[in-house]
Amino acid sequence: MTGPSSIEAIAVVIPARDEEDLLPGTLESVRAAAAHPGIGSVRVLTVVVADCCTDATGDVSRAAGALVVPVRFRNVGQARSAGVRAALGALDKGRGSVWIASTDADSTVGTDWLAYQLARAAEGWDAVVGTVTVDRWPPDKADLAVRYRHLYEMSRPPAGRPWHHPHVHGANLGVGSRAYAAAGGFPPTPLDEDRGLVDALERTGAHILRTSDCPVVTSARSTPRARGGFGDHLIDLDSAPLAASGNEAAS
Repeated sequence: MTGPSSIEAIAVVIPARDEEDLLPGTLESVRAAAAHPGIGSVRVLTVVVADCCTDATGDVSRAAGALVVPVRFRNVGQARSAGVRAALGALDKGRGSVWIASTDADSTVGTDWLAYQLARAAEGWDAVVGTVTVDRWPPDKADLAVRYRHLYEMSRPPAGRPWHHPHVHGANLGVGSRAYAAAGGFPPTPLDEDRGLVDALERTGAHILRTSDCPVVTSARSTPRARGGFGDHLIDLDSAPLAASGNEAAS
């Protein structure tokens, strides 16, 4: 487990592919989270992994003070892994002293997002697996929004009881660097790299908190960057017959 006083730095890793439009909002939300009083003197380093970008993603990121790691993977698992390596190298901290927070370039985190994860690390959790909420539903997608929320929330217990949800999102994930290394890091897969990491954390005995207490807001855009990921899940759900969608589960 992560010790109560062992976190010396936080690395926020964001993979991006041609995200000059949405990324500024993401980076501003991370900046606000890094300024939360609960962070104290802990250093926060934001790393943007610009994967095969042809737009101003790198310039936007540098202007916001982020470390930019240009790669040509077209693979989100490799991109997240490269971002973690770059962050740990730049921070030059001892093993186990860095908290790795992962989000996405089309998402915005709450002002308490990093403080919440840091507090859970102090309690001894090795990883925090959070939920997402979807914003900016197109006006003609009201039915899709209802269907999505129903499927996503179907395992939630009655009010007042904690929800140990089944979801895994790279947009809302945190892990201590010692547990991350023991699990082998993000697998180099083009899909489900977040779930692959959490599965490995479970196999290695990490202390994992699944919680909906600090959700991240993500977009419902119809042009997702990672094929087969969350965006495609929404597209598939929108096109599925109503009866069939009732048997699916959101990732």
